[in-house]
Amino acid sequence: MALKRINKELTDLGRYVSLPLVPPPQPSKDHGGAKASGVLSRPDHTINNLTLAVKDEEGHIADMFADTVTHRRRALLVLSEMTWYFHWQATIMGPSDSPYSGGVFFLAIHFPTDYPFKPPKVNFTTRIYHPNINSNGSICLDILRDQWSPALTISKVLLSICSMLTDPNPDDPLVPEIAHVYKTDRSRYEATAREWTRKYAI
Repeated sequence: MALKRINKELTDLGRYVSLPLVPPPQPSKDHGGAKASGVLSRPDHTINNLTLAVKDEEGHIADMFADTVTHRRRALLVLSEMTWYFHWQATIMGPSDSPYSGGVFFLAIHFPTDYPFKPPKVNFTTRIYHPNINSNGSICLDILRDQWSPALTISKVLLSICSMLTDPNPDDPLVPEIAHVYKTDRSRYEATAREWTRKYAI
């Protein structure tokens, strides 16, 4: 079921980018499978501020990436930065109206075998100062936990994470210390977030 759903999401995205949409061989227990690759067909296309890209066989997305940064698009979903179908990589641009502005944040996405009935596991691989994201990159977001629905897609998840960077939820923190700073000393919070962004995400 997971493979079928993941392939459907790829098919839906394939309306905008060129992808080999033939299902890969049946994955092994460790989620092995066939690599996906492709070429950019509409490098400037966005859907609700989510920019879609595909690496070519040589791994080139540099031009697409530069275009994304220049136009301040919110998220870049690198479809063929997939080690296997169950492992994706995404890139989120720090929202311009947040202390993360100018930062480039990488995320790892892991689909469980019972996806979409269980949520994907998404974590930041770039360090970030945020009350809902801890030092391991784990994310405290309701739709990745009890509010997950099989109707949600990875695109919607990424856009929710973008929104969370602009509007943290200090009442449901993963890092209580940062949440406390956010509530009691907003200028200090923003200064520290900007410092971490310059240090780790630029």
